Amino acid sequence: MTATRTALPAMSRRDEIWHGLRDTFPMMVGALPFGVIFGTLATAQGLSPMQVMSMSLFVFSGSAQFIAVGLVASSALWVIWAATFIINLRHLLYAANLVSHVRHLPQYWRFPLAAMLTDETFAVMELRYRQRGSAGQAHWYYLASCIGMWLNWNFWTLVGLVLGQGFPDLKSLGLEFAMVATFIGIVIPGLKTKPLWAAAITAGLIATLLHHLPYQSGLMLGALAGVGTGLILDLRRKQVKETAYE
Repeated sequence: MTATRTALPAMSRRDEIWHGLRDTFPMMVGALPFGVIFGTLATAQGLSPMQVMSMSLFVFSGSAQFIAVGLVASSALWVIWAATFIINLRHLLYAANLVSHVRHLPQYWRFPLAAMLTDETFAVMELRYRQRGSAGQAHWYYLASCIGMWLNWNFWTLVGLVLGQGFPDLKSLGLEFAMVATFIGIVIPGLKTKPLWAAAITAGLIATLLHHLPYQSGLMLGALAGVGTGLILDLRRKQVKETAYE
């Protein structure tokens, strides 16, 4: 017997905004330490307050920002750009999952929603669309989640920036390692399937084996290998599922 989803009553715009902020709030709390650590360590790495805040305001990607700060002192600009691009390729998968729910929206809605999509908002929106669908005012829920995460990330970056300026000798304490630990803390909770674990392990092994390459390009090659491995295994898993249903 096939289970049918019970139709839930449509919510008003105001309710969608409230529920979007409410459901995203735990994600905001989880992002708090990462924002503070980023602001503090980016300052310790020698970035100006304007540079630090510009990264959070316009890049708005914790994983990419940590990677960029780790590379800025020792790598060419093209390596930073390439690493950021590869790290954020996962957003293509997010977009493929959500596109059917936002296709009906005009471009002036879709562009900002796509630009502000994060791991946290994707997790919230995937559940929201699965439970209630995309009819009505669902895009206001989406927008509220995006803006809530953006304001939260920038606020805690600013807090970290102030802390970093108040303690200018942080770099001498060897806190650069905190960037590595923080990045691991961002990535590990998201590894919930075998393809994702395989991608992470492959990327780590390749990057370690090729660490001697100039401009830390081994990191970029490791990321490429990880993305390729995860994509192949995920496609194979979907094919197996489709075959099983036939």
